[in-house]
Amino acid sequence: MVTNITNLGRSGLSDWLLQRASAIVLALYSLFLVGYLLFSPGLDYAAWSGLFAQTWMRIFSLLAFVSLAAHAWVGLWTVTTDYLKPTGIRVAAQSIIILAIFVFLVWGIQVLWGA
Repeated sequence: MVTNITNLGRSGLSDWLLQRASAIVLALYSLFLVGYLLFSPGLDYAAWSGLFAQTWMRIFSLLAFVSLAAHAWVGLWTVTTDYLKPTGIRVAAQSIIILAIFVFLVWGIQVLWGA
């Protein structure tokens, strides 16, 4: 049996489940934000800042950030393994993708939880 060390889960099934679970979290987060924007007629910086100052919203946003990172990695891993056949090019592309996703995740956490 061939195993690939660059996939996120241990099997295709776990990657598939992770992709679906992260999609549900992202859909719920998006629907919440759209609903909040639609039903907050006097939305200003203070109200928006107040929403993101609440711990539950920060945790929900953190869950969405982690879900976005996992969702992006599983999707891009699938694309690179399907279409980039030379091993060196595929590993280089996946390394760049991993680095970019990590940087964006850390940056999002810093914006969300920073001072």
